Amino acid sequence: MTGGEAPQAIVNMWLAEPLPREVRGPLDLLARTPGVARVAVLPDVHWAEGVCVGVAVGTRDRLIPEAVGRDIGCGMAAEAYDCEGDAGRLADPAVAARVLADLSRSVPSNRHGAGGPLPPEHLIPETLSDPRLARLAARDGRVQFATLGRGNHFLELQRDDEGCLWAMVHSGSRAAGAAVHAHHARLARRGRVGLATIPAAEEAGRAYLSDVAWAAAYAEASRSAMLDALARVLLGRLGATPVPGSRFACLHNHVRLEAHGDETLWVHRKGALSAALCEPGVVPGSMGTQSFHTEGRGCLESMSSCSHGAGRAMSRGEARRRVAPRDLARQMRGVAYDSRNARDLVEEAPEAYKDVGAVLRAQAGLLRVVRRLRPVLVHKGT
Repeated sequence: MTGGEAPQAIVNMWLAEPLPREVRGPLDLLARTPGVARVAVLPDVHWAEGVCVGVAVGTRDRLIPEAVGRDIGCGMAAEAYDCEGDAGRLADPAVAARVLADLSRSVPSNRHGAGGPLPPEHLIPETLSDPRLARLAARDGRVQFATLGRGNHFLELQRDDEGCLWAMVHSGSRAAGAAVHAHHARLARRGRVGLATIPAAEEAGRAYLSDVAWAAAYAEASRSAMLDALARVLLGRLGATPVPGSRFACLHNHVRLEAHGDETLWVHRKGALSAALCEPGVVPGSMGTQSFHTEGRGCLESMSSCSHGAGRAMSRGEARRRVAPRDLARQMRGVAYDSRNARDLVEEAPEAYKDVGAVLRAQAGLLRVVRRLRPVLVHKGT
């Protein structure tokens, strides 16, 4: 280290494969950002703008908007269904098609029409730190509440090894969260090295944390509303009802103050789950492969973090070039999905993702598997 340079942070890695070349530079830039104390690189790591997905970052007194990302509060929620219901009927393609059609209306990818569900009353847009954010949250936040979004967001029905039916939803804060990120990223300041940051103790830091909390609460309420909508569909089509008390949730794009060993750090997670001791989590594979319910082991070196999924093996552009709709159909055999959207869904084909089994083996010291699940029906936005 030469005079004037920021000290390098402690970087720990849990990798399922050699570190991708394209993430090395961004990780080095992150580790040299002033105030960064620790970086945990998780086995689903892959390139993304600003800070790679699959990374946890601990800072002492600085906040890094890029280390949370645009989709603030993105995460997953899961819920079990009674095994006495007529859930076995999902194996009938006609029944599965009707469920998918119902979901396309009740859980759209982009926005609800008139009469759609509304955000809870406690999510008052006026509490956001800037009037422009409040106006956008009141407008787009209203019609996008309880919608999936596109990309890798999904609503999935799964069976565990005992044959019980589970639901899993993956979604985020939609346009409102992206606007919060953009607003505060513009206000962040870059030093001589590293990424742009915001002092946590100053007014700008408090405003960012408050807005992040709002976006995360919006995302969590939105996922809950989508599970409620799914429950209504399954009751009508299958006679299946949720198991009381089985619903749980986890976030993978957030920042919060946490104690790890003898340090108290602002832990940013971008595509990373909190994995404190016995903390429940969900690690999905892909739309055609198995997913897992997990419990954290509270690993100090990872700041009690683990991967949020399998992670992409191909960029979306590469998947569009290499995967044809017929390849998707072959990989999705036995899983119901809307094949009319196959040309768009090739971006999410199982082969576009890493092997979730290898990802789990690489982080065995960070979590333990509680339950294995296999997809039965997948509803995705395009």
